[in-house]
Amino acid sequence: MHVIKDIQDELQSQEIVRQLLDLPDPAALQQFLEELQPYDVAILFNGLPASDQVRLLAHLDLATLTDLVEELEREQQVVVFQMLDPARTVEVMDRMDNDDLAQYLGSLSEEESRRLLSSMKLSESSAVRQLMNYPPETAGRIMNNRYVWIPAHYTVTEAIAKIRDFAEISEAISYLYVIDDNKQLLGVVSYRDLILAMPEERIQDLMYTRVISVQVDTDQEKVADVIRNYDFLAVPVIDSERRLVGIVTVDDIIDIVIQEADEDIQKLSGSGKDIDFHTPATVAAFRRLPWLVLLLLIGLVSGSIISQFEDTLGKVVALAYFMPMIAGMTGNTGTQSLAVVVRGLINKQLSAREVVHLIRRELLVGMIIGGCCGILITVIAYLWQGSLMLGLTVGLSLLLTLIIGTMAGTVIPLLLSRFNVDPAVASGPLITTLNDVLSLFIYFGIATLFIHYLV
Repeated sequence: MHVIKDIQDELQSQEIVRQLLDLPDPAALQQFLEELQPYDVAILFNGLPASDQVRLLAHLDLATLTDLVEELEREQQVVVFQMLDPARTVEVMDRMDNDDLAQYLGSLSEEESRRLLSSMKLSESSAVRQLMNYPPETAGRIMNNRYVWIPAHYTVTEAIAKIRDFAEISEAISYLYVIDDNKQLLGVVSYRDLILAMPEERIQDLMYTRVISVQVDTDQEKVADVIRNYDFLAVPVIDSERRLVGIVTVDDIIDIVIQEADEDIQKLSGSGKDIDFHTPATVAAFRRLPWLVLLLLIGLVSGSIISQFEDTLGKVVALAYFMPMIAGMTGNTGTQSLAVVVRGLINKQLSAREVVHLIRRELLVGMIIGGCCGILITVIAYLWQGSLMLGLTVGLSLLLTLIIGTMAGTVIPLLLSRFNVDPAVASGPLITTLNDVLSLFIYFGIATLFIHYLV
């Protein structure tokens, strides 16, 4: 298959598509698109003007059109379905993977979702409704309830025949799931095992009975952990009675991992959720404002601290030169520790011993960084201002504030995680602002303590 490699290649492909759209015979266009991956077709589609997009959709066969829709983002899917006539829309929805369709319908209004479901085939709409009944961000909501199952008494020949009968479903699946008469999960057989086995062998002699599975209400992040830890291509989903109800595939997990990472980055930056390239300026601004207003109010504390030490600052004006450096360095080291801890908590659940080890290590890191930076700024302050006592005051302040900043960036997300609160809410701006307040208090407190040696 041809793959679009760069912008120039994309532009050339778009020009080819426009030329093929002008031909009376759509066969040449269909042949060209069949040489592309569905993702590349989506890239081409997004790069075309709206008029050509409508023409392209009219020329696509149902399979290619469905693949295109499944590759698009939610907002783009809405646009495509608006371009299609109602009958074509229903055909695409009937053919889409049920988990993808459930995600799409979940983004619509309840009335619109019901209308679309009522127009679909009863078998398909029932399967999608079943998925939508599960809570968001759980295994049940993201699973695909199209999978190939077989009874344990099947021979390899019979199992392969069933794969052929359900080729449309099985093309993206690497495992066969073995169930009993009550649909309870008994075992799993990989396609590799089938290929290597003799035709007359029984599935019950090939299957793995110690199957790793997840419950329908398992959080999607934990499902991602299972697939990552065991290097699975898919994981079966069971209900409370161990009946097989669906599977979660690795391609869905990749989307979830990216989504969760994006959410954590947004929380760490305090930028709010659901902000992307397509978000209007006013919406993006109002989603960021709550964090910024909170940080602004906390920042006012910094001003009140400075006013409390006005006499100290008036006697030694040179102290003002180092204020931005003290506050900035403390915020920076706190944010670094925060990033390390949040990244670690995403990958695993820390034990009590690991938490103690992490705190000790970050304390040592803070002491080393603080000691090095403190000595450096002591020398700089002495050479710049000609006062050794001023240098020692600034250096000692920096040492203590960097230690405290490092510990704040470490302990706060650990505490939040301990109380089952997403540690990413301890965002960079919040940690930075809190450290600003603490660093200025320590700085001017030490300066006031040694004021007689500074004047």
